Parts: sequence; C-alpha cells; structure tokens
Amino acid sequence: MARDEPPRLLRVDCTTRTVTSERIPEAWLEAYVGGKGLGARYLYEELDAGTDPLAPENVLLFALGPVSGEIPGEARYAAITKSPLTGAFLDSYGGGSFPARLAGSLGTHLGVLVTGRADDPIALSIDGGEATIEPADDLWGRDAEATAEAFPDAAVACIGPAGERGVQYATIASDGGDHHAGRGGAGAVMGSKRLKAVVVRGDPPDGREHAALRKRYERRFAESETGRWQGASETAETIDFANEVGVLPTRGWQEGQFDGADEIGIEAVREHAREREREDDAVPGGFRVDSEEGESVPRGATPIVLGAGLGIDDFDAVAALGAVCDRLALDVITAGNAVAWAVRASEEGLIDRDLAFGDYEAARDLIREIATRETPLGDALADGIDATAAEFGGSGLIPTVKGMDLSSYDPRGAETMALAYATSDRGACHRRARPVESEAVGRGWPTDRARVAAVVGEQNRRAVRWSLIADDFVGEALDDLGAEWLAAVGREYDREALATVGERIWTLVRLFNVREGFDRSDDGLPDALLEPRDEPGDGNAIDPAEFRSLLDRYYRYRGWDRNGRPTRETVRRLGLTSVVDDETPVPGAPSSDRDASAEVTDDD
Repeated sequence: MARDEPPRLLRVDCTTRTVTSERIPEAWLEAYVGGKGLGARYLYEELDAGTDPLAPENVLLFALGPVSGEIPGEARYAAITKSPLTGAFLDSYGGGSFPARLAGSLGTHLGVLVTGRADDPIALSIDGGEATIEPADDLWGRDAEATAEAFPDAAVACIGPAGERGVQYATIASDGGDHHAGRGGAGAVMGSKRLKAVVVRGDPPDGREHAALRKRYERRFAESETGRWQGASETAETIDFANEVGVLPTRGWQEGQFDGADEIGIEAVREHAREREREDDAVPGGFRVDSEEGESVPRGATPIVLGAGLGIDDFDAVAALGAVCDRLALDVITAGNAVAWAVRASEEGLIDRDLAFGDYEAARDLIREIATRETPLGDALADGIDATAAEFGGSGLIPTVKGMDLSSYDPRGAETMALAYATSDRGACHRRARPVESEAVGRGWPTDRARVAAVVGEQNRRAVRWSLIADDFVGEALDDLGAEWLAAVGREYDREALATVGERIWTLVRLFNVREGFDRSDDGLPDALLEPRDEPGDGNAIDPAEFRSLLDRYYRYRGWDRNGRPTRETVRRLGLTSVVDDETPVPGAPSSDRDASAEVTDDD
C-alpha cells in the first residue's frame, strides 16, 4: 500500500456493479490499526442485527494491514464477514502470492468491501489502485485450480463448487487451492454475491524501504523456538505433538491417540514431499506433495482431521483427501469432522449409510457430495454438523462451540484449552489461543486466575497481530506487538497502547456477537467433552462445575457481566461508548467482583 496518502477503502456493490473509493476515518485507523480490527469496526457499522449471512446486505471485506507485504513471513489477508456457519463475527486468513500482490495492486487502499448480489457470475479485477467488475459466467463451476489457471498473469482468490452452492464452511482459495481463508464459510458469502474470483495483477511490495528492519526480524524469528520449529517442520509436526501428549482427536473424537500417527506424521510428510514452499525471505512454508487427486500442501490440520480423525493411516490417502478439499475450496477441518460425524451416526443407526473409519474412498465420495450437495446426506452436512444433528440426531457425536466444530486438540487433555475454545470469538478455534502447547506438557499455570490471564493475553495479542496483519508464527517475534514496524510506516504506538488496541478489538467483536444474540450459553462446552475418551485412560472428562467457575473468572477478568456481556464501564474504558448502538445490550454496572486493575501480561 502506498504510504504517502491517507489510507482508503474500495467499496464494491455487486448489485449495481459499481466501484467507489472512500476515505477510512482516521479515528478508526488509530483505534483499530487495520486487518481484523478495522474489519470489526466496519462490520459493526455496516450490518443490522439479524442480517442473514447469505443475504445481499451482508458484507465481505478483503482486508490488509498497515505493514502487509513488508513484515517478514508469509503475506496474508483477512476475509471478514458474518459467518453463515455460526451467525457470529468471522475473520479468516489466507496466504500465498495473492495477499502480497493484493498489497501491490490496491495503491492507497487498505482493503475491498463487497456488498450486494450480482444477477450473474462476476470477477473483480484490481490493479493500480482501481477495480473493475467483469463477467465470469465461463468460470462458474470450475474448481479452485482451474479458476486460477484462467489468469496466468495474475494472483487469484476464488471460490470453488462448495462456495457456489453455499456450503456453510466453503473457503476462499488462493494459489489454486494451496492456501485458504478457511473456517466459518467466507466462501459461501462470496458465492452468495455471485463473486467467483478476485484477480490482482500488481507486483508485491519490493520491501527495500525497510530491508534492514526486515532482516533483523528474520534473524530474531529464526533464532526463536517457534522459528526453529517452523523451519524444521512448519505445522506438519502438530499431529506428532498431539499424539504424544494424548490430545489428538481420533476416530471421531472417541480417542486421544492414534496408533497410525507415525504413518502420517512429520517423517511421512518429509518422505513424500517433493519440495518445500518458500518465500523470498528466510521463512519457509509448507511441504508440497503429489497425490492421486493432484498437488497439495498438507498442513497440520490435514493429517489430524482427515487422517487420525477418520482412522486413515495411509499418507497418500490423507494427502489425496486434502487435495480434494483444496480444489473444491472446502474447509479441511469441518469437512473431516462432518465425515467423522457421518461414520459415527452410521455406527449408531442414525443414518441409512454404510460408513466406517479407515475407508478412504467412502470419505472422498462423501466430501464431494457435501461440496456439490448432490445427495440428501451431503446436502445436510453442507449446512454444518449442528444442523445435520438437529435433523438426524447425534448432537453429541462431534464437539462444537457456537456451531463450529473443534479442530486440532482435544481439550480433555488440557482444560485451559477448553476455555480457549469456549470463548473464541468465531467459534471453536485453536488459533485464538493455544494454551494446550504448555499445559499438555506439564508447563501449566499455578492458579485459575493465571490460566484465565494466559487465555485473555493470547487472545488480545493475536487480535493485534491479525490487525497488522502479521504471519501467525513470525508474529510471535513481535515482543512490542508490532510497535517498531508501525513506527516505520508512520504509525506511533507503544506496547501498552497496542495491548489496549487488542483488548478493544476483542471487546468490539464480542459486542457484535452479543448484538446477534450470543451469550453465556454459547460459551458452554458440548456434552461430548463432558465424557471421558476411550483412550488414553479414564478421568479426562471436563468437570462442568470447575469449567463454570473458570468461565466466571474469565468474564470478570475481561470486565463482562455473568452473562458474558461487556459492561458499560468496560465499554467506556476502551473508548467504545460512541460506537455501541441501541440494539446492543450493555449492562449498566460492572460485575461486582471484577478486578478492575487486572492487567494482562506475559508474566500472568
């Protein structure tokens, strides 16, 4: 993005097929930085309570941050909208060449806000700070790879058949399906607008202006524990870690370890990979492998959910399932969990379909049915696990929070992770906070207050990183939360101010969700987690009373009332009083036992 002019926003109306450019309010930039924060402010402003996520009135924002394309690591963009899967706020992030070239195409603009619905399929072409709307009838029906191939001179973010058919966990795919803005169904929103693709032709920022700063952070990251781990394994080693500590969701969340984990873990990935994705800098990407369904880049979720979760211990089969999801532009995690639900429902006689764990071909066929909605079971599962269970029964088979199924870690082996899942703003998400990585190996916290502080602190810090927008892993090297990088582009903050920005963003998203009717009941745990796993051992169930006490403490720490609503005092303290509308219930007094002086720090 050009730095010599105030940031602007491109607004695209698919209904009228018009594009306009508008100034982003300076106060919004200061309070929310960019990316997730700015997206939260726009979403709260643009939408009325109860807006149907697939209606023309919903908005879809392709957002960048103030240092996009310059900070080390993989460039990323945020897709921000109201989720069709959960009905809550959704921010999902995609990488690859698209966000870097988007940054080089937008000129002075920091994002693209899309609203309305076209009568026929369209594509949005962006270059030189301008956007044009073009017909895309010939692209409709193509998968992510074929859509990208139609634009050999550009980078493309697009939907596949899943997004076209409104599958509520359809993704927005970039680089032909190598990267995805995944969980929550942003691809379905894009499909509802008949927007097939966003095509960007600008060159990525060259990074020369901040080359020395970039090199210094590359070295800092490479020397960190996270940098050494990513350099060796990226996220592909997640399954090995989860299996070792007993939190690997196996065979539809019935067990915590998988006896075939070695066959699909990091060593298997290294054996099968033909190359390693790399950026121009020192931060390596994922492993590229070939499968019978085409190329894929299997990251941590692929072997966890499509391997252990489905009882499949053949690496080639797991990679092929990942490639199917990638080309159809379907979220790997929910697709895998949906198939696991169907297998368990079949075993319990809830559906008339012969399915079994370990059956690769049956899983592949069902995934395709989901993406195309071509069978009754596929059509039902396309609306999510909760919706399918409401129709057939089996609501306790696969755990969900706010309508989104859990992902990589079973919190019955790490109860602080249960709190992170329950309080995640977009539904059960392991990326908002990952205390499991400390707790499961015995490096937990001595008190409940410290456990809560760990979750709150990580949620706030990630809200800041996703507003920059920084690579998830390289972002962990930002000890000052990005203040030095922001100063380099003329935005002055210190670490304390950015910590407040993170809390402000998290609270505004909560206010959005409260306005949509979310409350304490949506922060509860599913029944599936209140029962012990079959393996490893008994006693792993989460105690409901202990969890309720932990959730109470979380609310007090954040300055929310017992029903999970930010109090008027908290709203005032974070500068949100003028933002909140009359449709959002805000309690008039703070919780009586809130520790108002509580400050979230790394030491907590």
